[in-house]
Order: sequence, then structure tokens, then C-alpha cells
Amino acid sequence: MLRRSGSIKLLDIAGIRVGVDVTWFLMLFLLIFWLSGSFRSALHSSDTVAYLTTVATVLLFFASLIVHELGHALAARRRGIGVTQIDLFLFGGFTRMSRDTQTPGEELEVAAAGPLGTLLVCLVCLAVDFAIVGGHRMIHAVELDGTVKLTPVLLSLSFLLPMNLLILIFNLIPAYPLDGGRIARALVWRATGDRHRGTRAAAKLGEGLALLLGAAGLWLLLSAPGITGIWLILLAFLVGQSARAALRQSAVSERVQGVLVADVMDREPIMVPSVTPASQALDEFFLRYGAAWLPVVDDVGRFMGISRRDRVQQTTDGGEGWLAVGSVLESDDADALRIGEDRPLTDVLTLESLGRLGAVMAVDAEGVLQGVVTVDRVRRALQTVFATPLR
Repeated sequence: MLRRSGSIKLLDIAGIRVGVDVTWFLMLFLLIFWLSGSFRSALHSSDTVAYLTTVATVLLFFASLIVHELGHALAARRRGIGVTQIDLFLFGGFTRMSRDTQTPGEELEVAAAGPLGTLLVCLVCLAVDFAIVGGHRMIHAVELDGTVKLTPVLLSLSFLLPMNLLILIFNLIPAYPLDGGRIARALVWRATGDRHRGTRAAAKLGEGLALLLGAAGLWLLLSAPGITGIWLILLAFLVGQSARAALRQSAVSERVQGVLVADVMDREPIMVPSVTPASQALDEFFLRYGAAWLPVVDDVGRFMGISRRDRVQQTTDGGEGWLAVGSVLESDDADALRIGEDRPLTDVLTLESLGRLGAVMAVDAEGVLQGVVTVDRVRRALQTVFATPLR
């Protein structure tokens, strides 16, 4: 939903790194703290059983958020968009993609896949609840009205089902950066043929949603001081910030429309053949040019990935300087580091590697490295295009 930077790795799922932002631990602690008392009262059991049920429920809740993000990730991969990482943080999750969507169909499919994942979680919860108590008692079990004897499983379902329904409904609000906002952007984009118009429409709705959330949070804070009001105000800030960023990016994209990657790339990049021994690569490339990293290509010039000087140095110092530099590439997905030379410059602005690595590799249709687009080159191109400052 909303983007965060930096995370602690938890696990890998289908080759996708799942990590958590440090704020996730705050959310974990708060949920366990808030739920443990009510779970103890509802179960009428020992503190140990109530606490274990609480912890298991909270972890399952976060697992449901991962399912939501996996929906986005798998849909993106199906469309040929590289996905290497999913991060959870205080207000939800974010799927890191190698590029932004390029067609209304891609945008619609990727955006809708997350809510579909959440819907699947809701249906699983309903099915398990139905199997345990039957259809006529299911609502009573979810409402915790005391007519159904609760077990740890039923109590977990009574939390997971409504929470995921709430997440599903909230995410479908047609306001950027929520999934509903991205769906709205895709529909406007398809109807008008103008991505920027779709972005502006969804982002304006996002700004409106931020105002509503902020007003509701302020009202709650003044009428009944507590964590809920603060929570809504923080959420309003993040939604508004993302919506404004989308508006600024759309304005930039419109101004640089027509400028291609090939127009700004360095056409004579320093590249290391993959068969070069590490010791030779260190002396003849990294030390000679003072480079912290360099692109590595195969025998026909196809981009394979990047190699960092520190790792090549460690390999050489460890007595393995004979190893080919192609065997000491970074673990980054090569697809996330490259872009077609015929793509518009605006596509470069959406790539995570531009901020993380400071550059993007420009390749032709066969994957042959044709140039490198650095942050400085993008900045100079934007300065040239912009005759007047953005509002």
C-alpha cells in the first residue's frame, strides 16, 4: 500500500524476500498488548493459553498481510515485472517492483490482485468458521456475543475475519495510494488513454481521503484522547504524502514526455567481461577507474548484473583471484537494474535501483548493454527540460 525503505529479513517466499520495517515491531507489540486482555476474558482460560492464542492470532494477521502483498507480487511477475522484496511496516505492506506498470491492463491486474488475496483470506476464515460451528451460529461466533463457547481457534477467527474484511473495504476506496486508487487510475487511464489524467484523478481523491482521515483523527483526539486518533492522523499524513508525491511525479512525467532513455544515457560505459579473473578485474577496472561497482557482461555484451569492488577485493585477498568476476555478482535481480534504451525517461524515475544504486543499465531488445543512466544524468536532463519550476 505505502512505501517504506530498509527492512529486516524474515523469510523468502517463491524467491521473494519478505522483510519488516522497524516500525513493524511496534505494531506487533501494540496488537499483542491490546488483545491479550480481551482474549483472556473471552477464553476464560489460563494466562498462558490466552497469551499464546493472542500471539498466534497476531502472527496470522501479519501472514494475511503478506498474502495480500503476494497477490500484487505474483500478478506483477505474471506481467513480466520483477519483484524481489515485500516489506511490512506500521501501516501495512509494500511490494517492491523493478518498474512501474506500463499499460492500464497491467495496472488494473496488479492493483486488484492484492484485494483478491485478502478476499481469499476472508473466504478461508469463513470456511473454517462454518466447518466448526455451522452457518446458523457463525455470526454469533464472530460477534463474541456469548452464545457460542469459544475455543482459541474460534477466537482467532473472530479477530482475523472482521479485520481482513475491514482491510479489504479500506483498500478498495478509490483514492491513491490505496489499491482502489490504483484501480481507479487504471480505469481512467483506459477510458482516456492518458496515464497522467488517471494519476491526477486518483491522487486528488487520495488528498481528499487524507483530509477526512485527519479530521476524524483530530475529532477523536479531542473528544476521547487515545491511540486511535493519533493513528488516524498518522495514516492521514502518509496517505496525503503519497498522493502529493504522485501528483508531483505526474507533473514531472508530463514535462519530460518524449525524452527517451537513449537520449540521456552514457553511451560509453565501463563494463567488465564476465570471464575476467577477479584479481585482473580489480586492477584493470575497479582500481583504475576508482569504481565502487561496475556492470558485468557476457561474451556478446549482454548485461548479467553488477559486481562490487569490496566483494572482488575480498575474493582476491582470500586467494581466489582466479575466479571469474561473473561468479561474484551481487544478488540483485539483473532485471531490476536494467531498462530498455527505447523506454521513456519517466520509466527510469520509477525504478528503485536509481535511488539505491544511483544508476540504471540501458539495454537493447537482446539485453546487450548500451549505456548507463546515472542520477546526475537524469538531473541534468530534467534541468534542461524544465524551463520553469514545478508548482
